[in-house]
Amino acid sequence: MNLDYEKDNKERVPFEHYKAEYMDKDPLEISSRTGFPYSEETRSFTVWFMGKEYYVTHPEFEVSRTEQDDFWCPLLELPAAKILVIRFLNEGAQADATGKFLTYREVPWGEVYYRQFNGRCMMRLAFSYGNRQDAFESAMEKLNGVKVRAGDTGYQVEVFRGFYVRFLLWAGDDEFPPSSQILFSDNFPAVFHAEDLVVVCDIILNTLKKM
Repeated sequence: MNLDYEKDNKERVPFEHYKAEYMDKDPLEISSRTGFPYSEETRSFTVWFMGKEYYVTHPEFEVSRTEQDDFWCPLLELPAAKILVIRFLNEGAQADATGKFLTYREVPWGEVYYRQFNGRCMMRLAFSYGNRQDAFESAMEKLNGVKVRAGDTGYQVEVFRGFYVRFLLWAGDDEFPPSSQILFSDNFPAVFHAEDLVVVCDIILNTLKKM
């Protein structure tokens, strides 16, 4: 699969590492663990990711859409999304959520990576959309986000089935700048590391920008 990486691209080496692991894994075991259906006839998984279905072949990891539309598809465009999905296929599993949502500081090691998360995700969300909430809501609707009652406006995005991220915004005024909060369903720590959640939010924010 050609991801158009430069030779020194920091994402090329980890992707090739994860792809080598993926090629050696039993697709039926992957399907049982992740819940993604596998077709032996087409040698592909049906992967649900951020509101869209994709076919992902095994062992090649070739990605295509199950249905065509005019919207931008992160799994076809973003190397970070491909790495996240192939890692979920390699290591992930279904995990039940209780309905509780966690701040980034509440996930294991979240305090260690909080400065990075705050700058790359929360501040970016706040200053991109805090005073442009109509643009935020329009993009979230295209992403199949579900509106939630929190903040001045808020939406919930389903990343993989059962794994939810909430993006909450408060508008700024003459005294205070815009602010945001990002929350994660409490099953994320069972599957993802704290640094993974930075990547998850990066992918969603990049998709919102494209939307």
